[in-house]
Amino acid sequence: MKFNRIVQSWVAGAGLCLAGVVWAADPPKPAAPSAAEKAIWDKMAQAGTPGEAHKKLEPLVGKFTVKSKSWMDPAKPPEESTGSSERKWIMAGRYIEEHYQGTYGGQPFTGMGVQGYDNVTKRYFGTWMDSGSTSMTMARGAMSGNAIKYQGMMSDPVSGKEVPYTMLTTISGNDSHKVEMWGPGPGGKDMKWMELVYTRAK
Repeated sequence: MKFNRIVQSWVAGAGLCLAGVVWAADPPKPAAPSAAEKAIWDKMAQAGTPGEAHKKLEPLVGKFTVKSKSWMDPAKPPEESTGSSERKWIMAGRYIEEHYQGTYGGQPFTGMGVQGYDNVTKRYFGTWMDSGSTSMTMARGAMSGNAIKYQGMMSDPVSGKEVPYTMLTTISGNDSHKVEMWGPGPGGKDMKWMELVYTRAK
C-alpha cells in the first residue's frame, strides 16, 4: 500500500510538472492591431484586389492567330509573318501571361509577356522578353476609350543603349485587337517598328 501511494504521488507530481511545461510553452496571444495597423492592412488588401480596370483586359485572354508586320527601314516594305499567341489569367485574375510563337527574320521566334493594372499607380503595364534578345522591356500607360497607350524603354542592339518606345494596344472587340509599336529609326527619327493583328482562334 505504501509503495502504491509513492507511485501515485510521483505520477501526480510528474503530471503537474508537465502541465507547467505546456503552460509555459503556450505563446502569448497577439495584441489586437491598432487603428493605424488596420488602416495599413486595409490599403494593402485594396491594392491587391483585381477590379474593373483588370476586367477591361478580358478581351485579350485566349488563343489567337497573329499576323505581324515589322519595319527596319520606313522607305521599304515591311517583313510579314504569322504566329500564334495564348494568354491566360494568373494569380487569381491579377495578371495576364502571354506565350507567343512565330517567326522573325525567317527564324523561329518565341516570346513571353506579362501585363496588368497597378491599383496603386492607376496605370496599366506590360513586360516582354523573347528569343531575339537577352533583355526585358517594361512599359506603363493609360487607357482611353478602347486603347491603351504605353511608354517604355528597351535595349537597342544597333545603338548599344536603351531607347524609348511607344506601344498602342487597340481592342476592337472580344475577338480582335491590334498592337503597334514606334521607336527611333535610321537617323534617330521615330518610325513605326511593328504591327500585330490578333484574331481569336475558332
